[in-house]
Amino acid sequence: MRRFLSVVFLLLLLGAGGTTLKAWFDYKNPGPLAQETDVVVPHGDYLSTIHTLQQAGVLHSGFWTERLCLAAVLLTRKDGQLHAAELHFPAFVSMQEALRILRHGRPVLHRLTIPEGLTAHQIQALLQSAPFLTDDAPLPPEGSIMPETYSYLRNTSRQKMLERMQTSMTKAVQTLWEKRTPVAEIPDEQAFVTLASLVEKETALPAERPLVARVFINRLQQGMKLQTDPTVIYALTNGASPLGRPLTHSDLQITSPYNTYANAGLPPGPICSPGLSSLEAVAHPASGTMLYFVANGQGGHNFAASLAEHNKNVQIFRQKKQADHVLTPRQ
Repeated sequence: MRRFLSVVFLLLLLGAGGTTLKAWFDYKNPGPLAQETDVVVPHGDYLSTIHTLQQAGVLHSGFWTERLCLAAVLLTRKDGQLHAAELHFPAFVSMQEALRILRHGRPVLHRLTIPEGLTAHQIQALLQSAPFLTDDAPLPPEGSIMPETYSYLRNTSRQKMLERMQTSMTKAVQTLWEKRTPVAEIPDEQAFVTLASLVEKETALPAERPLVARVFINRLQQGMKLQTDPTVIYALTNGASPLGRPLTHSDLQITSPYNTYANAGLPPGPICSPGLSSLEAVAHPASGTMLYFVANGQGGHNFAASLAEHNKNVQIFRQKKQADHVLTPRQ
C-alpha cells in the first residue's frame, strides 16, 4: 500500500490527474503485446529504454504510460539495474513483468549448427550467413572446427565464434588423443584428425566408423594405398564446393598430395571437420583384418579381409544396382 501511495503521489506531481488509478492498474494488467517477441534494448537512460519498449509494442504508447513506467523504475531501483540486451518478452506481458525481465531476464541466445563433415570453405560460408553476428568470417584451417551446435548473443563477432569452435575441437582432440589406443601409423594429433576426416567422409553410420578406421589403419600398416574417393574429390575442389559429378578414371590420376590413389600414406592434412563419432572411431578402432569395404546398396558397407572376398562384395553390389535400375519405372 505504501508503494501504491508513493506511485499515486509521484504521478500527481507529474500531473497525471484523474488518470492515476487507471495508470496504476495498467502497471499490473496485461500489456498490448499481441505475440511473444525479442526486443533489442540499447544502452541509454530510463526514458530511452521505455521508448524502446513502447515502439516494440511491449508497453502502451503515450505520455502517461511513459510517466508511470518511469515512476515504477525509480521506485523499484533496489530491485536492480535495467540491462541493455536482446531480451524475450511473452505476449501480453505486464509493465511490472517487463521491468523484471529488463532487470533479471537472460539475453536471447541464437544458435548455429555446424554439421559433421563440412570443409573449411563450407564452414566459413555458414558462419558468414549466420544472422546477428558482426564482422567477416575468416577461413579457418581445415579440420580445426568441432561440428556441433553453438549458442551466441547478438553482435558477437564471427572471429570470436570461430575461436570458440576451434577451442572446442582442440579440447576434444586432446582428450581423445590421451585416451586413444596407440597406433604407430598415427604419430600425432594432426594425423589423428586427418584419418578421422577420411572416416567421416566414407560413412554416415556411426556403427561403421570404427570398422572404416580399422580398414585404413590396416592398410597403412601394410603399406597399401588408402584409395579413398573423398581425398580425390578434395584434391579436385580444395573443399571449396561439391564436385557435382561422379569421379572419372582420369580424376584418379590427378597429381596432388591428397590423391590417395596415387600416394601411399595419409594425405597432408584433413579434408573436412570430422565429428566426435569419427574422432572416437580413430581413437578406438574396431579389431579385425579388414582391408576393403564397398557399399552394400542399403546405406552401409560390406567389409572384407581379402581381395577375393572384396571382389565378390563388389559384384553383389553391382548386381543389386542393376536390379534396382530395372525395377525402377521410368518417369
